[in-house]
Amino acid sequence: MDLGLKGKVALVTGAGSQVGFGKGIVLTLAKEGCDIIAVDIDLEGAEQTAAEARALGSKALALKADVTSRTEVDDMVKMALKQFNRIDILVNNAGGATPPSPFLEKPETNWDKDINLNLRGVMYCTKAVLPQMVSRRSGKIVNISSVGGIDGVPTGTAYGAAKAAVINFTMSLAREVVESGINVNCIAPGLGNTQFYDNFPAEMVELSKRMAAEGKATTPQDIGNVVAFLASDVSIRILGQCLRVSGTL
Repeated sequence: MDLGLKGKVALVTGAGSQVGFGKGIVLTLAKEGCDIIAVDIDLEGAEQTAAEARALGSKALALKADVTSRTEVDDMVKMALKQFNRIDILVNNAGGATPPSPFLEKPETNWDKDINLNLRGVMYCTKAVLPQMVSRRSGKIVNISSVGGIDGVPTGTAYGAAKAAVINFTMSLAREVVESGINVNCIAPGLGNTQFYDNFPAEMVELSKRMAAEGKATTPQDIGNVVAFLASDVSIRILGQCLRVSGTL
């Protein structure tokens, strides 16, 4: 099926990890004919991802930004618009979690890190990109939440709360901008064999590796496929939804 994405410009945050969902999203969109803005706090990683997108025939730009900084996000979007003149698709993928610990033991500084990265980063990027979508009356926004935002995350309460807020932000924003011709949806990935668990206890790292070896982990390609679907007009009637992509019920 031709998703009709050829020539669209897609900005993907959290695109620097070479084993992460962001890279899978970028390469899937590039294969569909999108031009790419790969964004990450790790510019070298973003450039590696952008280079692979170029090898697939896309125009691709790598930009550095810490999504928890409103100033860095605004500057990054200005540079992206200077290069491409528009952003058709925004994928708010950047995220992460502080090491798990019981709620009563987790420092409030870690609450801030989890909430700023997983929620405020989504809001900052959306606020920076949305005006030109509204003015053109066209655009697709896909936010990456987590099954943790649906099911809860013991020892990861602030992370789970932030990801749940992303789901509600998606639903709320979708209602605000639908009359402007903009679709907003989100995806809740399940456990994946990515760098997400690098700072977690060894048992979590081993679980993710075991699930990947058994073919049960959510892969970057899984998420890339669903992003491409939601970014296309094939999904034009899907509004304000959160699609669980986990291989589990």
